[in-house]
Amino acid sequence: MENVPDIWLLLSFAMHLAGAAVCGVAIVWVFKRGDRERVDRAPLLGALAATAGWCVVHAALGPTASLTAAVETGRNLTWIYLIFRLFANDGRHQSMKPIRPVVYALCFVELLQLALLAIAASYALTADLQLLVLQVMAMFRVLVAVGSLVLLHNLYVGAAQPVRQVLRWTTAALAALWAFDLNVYTVAYLGQTYPYELLAMRGLVVALAAVPLAIGATSGAASMRLRPSRTVAFQTLSLLVIGAYLVLMIGIAQSLTLLGGNVGRLAQVGFTFAASVVAILWLPSPRLRGWLRVTAVKHLFQHRYDYRSEWLRFTQTIGRSDDADQSLQERAIKAMADITDSPSGLLFLRDDRGALELAARWRWKEIEVPAGSIPGGLTKLLEDRTFIIDADDVRAGRDQHGEMTFVPQWLLEHSKAWAIVPLLHFDRLTGIIVLARPPEPRSLDWEDFDLLRVVGQQLASYLAEQSVQQTLMDAARFDEFNRRIAFVMHDVKNLASQLSLLSRNAERHADNPAFRADMLVTLRKSAEKLNTLIARLNRYGASGSDQRAHVQLAEIADRTAARFAGVHNVAVINRDAATVLADAENLEQALVHLVQNSVDASAADSPVYLNVTADAKIARIELVDSGQGMSPEFIRNGLFTPFVSSKANGFGIGAFEARELVRAMGGNLDVDSREGLGTRFSITFPVPEHESETPEIATSPAKVA
Repeated sequence: MENVPDIWLLLSFAMHLAGAAVCGVAIVWVFKRGDRERVDRAPLLGALAATAGWCVVHAALGPTASLTAAVETGRNLTWIYLIFRLFANDGRHQSMKPIRPVVYALCFVELLQLALLAIAASYALTADLQLLVLQVMAMFRVLVAVGSLVLLHNLYVGAAQPVRQVLRWTTAALAALWAFDLNVYTVAYLGQTYPYELLAMRGLVVALAAVPLAIGATSGAASMRLRPSRTVAFQTLSLLVIGAYLVLMIGIAQSLTLLGGNVGRLAQVGFTFAASVVAILWLPSPRLRGWLRVTAVKHLFQHRYDYRSEWLRFTQTIGRSDDADQSLQERAIKAMADITDSPSGLLFLRDDRGALELAARWRWKEIEVPAGSIPGGLTKLLEDRTFIIDADDVRAGRDQHGEMTFVPQWLLEHSKAWAIVPLLHFDRLTGIIVLARPPEPRSLDWEDFDLLRVVGQQLASYLAEQSVQQTLMDAARFDEFNRRIAFVMHDVKNLASQLSLLSRNAERHADNPAFRADMLVTLRKSAEKLNTLIARLNRYGASGSDQRAHVQLAEIADRTAARFAGVHNVAVINRDAATVLADAENLEQALVHLVQNSVDASAADSPVYLNVTADAKIARIELVDSGQGMSPEFIRNGLFTPFVSSKANGFGIGAFEARELVRAMGGNLDVDSREGLGTRFSITFPVPEHESETPEIATSPAKVA
């Protein structure tokens, strides 16, 4: 013991005292809570007591004391007897007679340790004799450990399945104890000295083994299972991979020293440097983490997902954002993408016509999403069938529910597109989320479909709730706006009445004919303008226009361009003959709103173009500028939303009013924009089937006296 470092003596003392304490606790546990019907209950209590006593003696006298070795022999005999009594759990100790000779032989070899201790005390006076006794004692310990492990193997493998469930905790603990002893005494036999580092660790091994021994003695041991969390399993597997890599790297580096001389040293240093660089670049990579996660889930768990942790993470992502500028739409994509480890995603929401428009994107800026990207037919299909589309199946030509007709080609051409998840709210499709392929490629399975379907329904409810809240907020702001306009209308109407009265009085009392004539003209025009303004304010937001008639779109375009003469270069580049049914005044007003927005977004020397085209069915006015452009998110959430404006002092109703006016006349307003490139507005109307078609006439809902 004089050559043993003090640190190992201290560790050996502490660990063996801990082992004795844990064995004592295990004895109390088995005595109070253990299954009293088990035939191995008394042998287990005896084995735990003998092991606790051995730990105390080992801590007090050290590993090389004769009393320590003698007590260890008694401990081993109790372990062997416990193994024999474990066979009685299914009655095999009566039928398997070959077991008894093996048990007797192991006990006899273990008892020889006492004889060797006596010989060592009396006759091993020289170093050579002491070494011989050590090797013989170590060899006998190795034989006993190997024989006990063979018995444990036959015990567990030969047991029926229900009995295995009862035995697994106890046999696992005993196997760990005997396997560690086998390593200790094998090293001692080969090294011709005791490995004091391993001897110090025996107390810790006993403490760890006492826990499953106590668990195995309870009646509920058969139903107890070790269920590590996915995080623990993933981290453990990661540590094993890193540890294996480091061991391999060290082994190769050490073997290179065999080259000898400076060459061997240079090769060792060069390999260590290269291996370290590879480790820094490869071990933290997302691909390796994805592979480890998939491997752990595939081989260690019955189900792919830990539903509790996934749901907690989902609610945390939706409820709180680390990025203050991250919208609910972006958080919705992230919440679903985190479930499948997808690195990015797109959110498409349903518009008023049933088509799906890009509403937000999360970490997927490189994909180009064209305008009118997903047709309304896919909306109807997903509402009817409520399934998740596997993009790889569509690419391979496997048409499950007819989705091949509706999935756009631009999406299939992008290899990262992986899954299309519908967002259903009360059997109505709110939108879809397109998930990118995870770093570790895999196929979608039934667990993915079930979980993503439920998450999609939950996200649809969140998005629908946000839409309702936004609608209520807009309604409240419109109500406030209408109240303010009512006061304005009242004042303007009074002013118009006063001007009309002034005009009539001037006709009667003016003295100067020339002055009187000019004043009358001026006042009459002012009154007409005010009455026109009142009429327009009265019908603001109405569902239909005042009057629809045959209108030449080219004339509307020319008049609009003329209004901006001297202010900005607005040019009409094409004037096809296009006649539609519309209200000329409202159509011009809508076009003026759009042209004004384009002028504000364009440089002073950048012209705005108007283009009038027509075919047999559709007539169109296109407005094109080379201004700042707009993002898909702003087009979806801000352009046609009242009171949302990109201008510092804008009121945010110009584009909204233009769209409502066009829709009220039976037309459509579409927009296609690219940030930094420009914007294209397109107003379309159906061409009347007959030029003599009678237009619809509607009187103004309010008349001004």
